[in-house]
Amino acid sequence: MKVFAILTATLLFSIAASAPQMSDLQLERTLADRSSMQRHIRCALGEGPCDAVGKRLRTLAPLVLRGACPQCSAQETRQIRRTLAFVQRNYPWEWSKIVRQHG
Repeated sequence: MKVFAILTATLLFSIAASAPQMSDLQLERTLADRSSMQRHIRCALGEGPCDAVGKRLRTLAPLVLRGACPQCSAQETRQIRRTLAFVQRNYPWEWSKIVRQHG
């Protein structure tokens, strides 16, 4: 988890505080969309461009992992945790690459 925090600080997904938030329904659709997830993973790995959502995730995920994200809403915290768990479970090779790259 610390590795991903470093990754996200370096990249995850920096962005203005006014970036659009994602609804829970939009998050579930994104997680179910393999090409969208691949795009976000490439963003996290620094292998591709990041959209506003990816940039916000890169900025906030390390704070969520440390348990202190004062600028995160409860919804953002929940969604970031959901996303990290999803990547670990469903993209284990990519997750390990993130860990190796930013460990």
